[in-house]
Amino acid sequence: MKAMLLEEKGKWEQMKTGEIKTPSPQKGEILVKVHAVGLNPVDYKTATNGNPGWNYPHVLGLDVAGTIEELGEGVTQWTKGDRVVYHGDMTKGGGFAEFAVTTAHTVSRIPDEISFKDAAALPTAGYTAYEALFRKLPLHTFKTILIQGGAGGVGGFAIQLAKNAGLEVFTTASSSNHDYVKSLGADHVIDYRSEDVKGKVLELTNGRGVDAVLDTVSRATSTEALDYIAYRGQLAHIAGAPDTSSLKPFTKVISFHEIALGAIHKADFESQKDLAAMGDEMLQLLKEGKIDSLLSETISLEEIPDALVRLSERHVKGKIVAVIAD
Repeated sequence: MKAMLLEEKGKWEQMKTGEIKTPSPQKGEILVKVHAVGLNPVDYKTATNGNPGWNYPHVLGLDVAGTIEELGEGVTQWTKGDRVVYHGDMTKGGGFAEFAVTTAHTVSRIPDEISFKDAAALPTAGYTAYEALFRKLPLHTFKTILIQGGAGGVGGFAIQLAKNAGLEVFTTASSSNHDYVKSLGADHVIDYRSEDVKGKVLELTNGRGVDAVLDTVSRATSTEALDYIAYRGQLAHIAGAPDTSSLKPFTKVISFHEIALGAIHKADFESQKDLAAMGDEMLQLLKEGKIDSLLSETISLEEIPDALVRLSERHVKGKIVAVIAD
């Protein structure tokens, strides 16, 4: 099969297409003909340092949408030709290729109304946002949430999901992205480059602060959030835990949540099935028009390295998806 090949760790900018053996599904797995695959920052981040479990050349790509080509032993819930989407295990071969293998119990069926391109835009960013809001944070107890980095993939999905849940949504974004995040449902947008985020949040909440923060940016911004989270507030972070050394005990009693979607592949079978459940819910929301896929650009397999460079430079708004098969 044709694939985009990482020849050695750190060389992701120099990846080129080549021919490698098509993988075969083992017990409990399926072989998927890849129609579209989403790009994410995790692709170049993991490729920079590599993984002890990889054999080179390695194929990146976690967010795969396509049709089932072959069933492994014991797979009875799917049939050849079914349209599916999934979030892949980063320790194994990925979807920047014509075919990819994954576990049958972690995939979701794509409704006929949804394209492979839109489906492929969902998993890493969309499921991460979903896990933060509906698996970790007790969202039903909150009225306000601040989402750091609203123009990014996780942030964009989180804005939409939080707004659907009835929350008053605050977010941070550069001035050029204010209209974009407002179109996703943000009620208040703070320009992190020119405004004092803490001061603005406290001003807009009459000094109380927000009930919850989802930080998608860095350890530093997670730490800064401690100053504007309300009493009994909660913080979910995906880019580094906050430094809590300055937080005095018996004051705000803040709760913290680590969000690491990829860790689910190392969990037990029942936990892994939640990937399919989250995918089913996200696809239903997309089908009903309650969320947008954030798809902003489609590219070819050969254009993936250049697109990953742009992702690393933070010059991308929304989601990039590579189309592999018509």
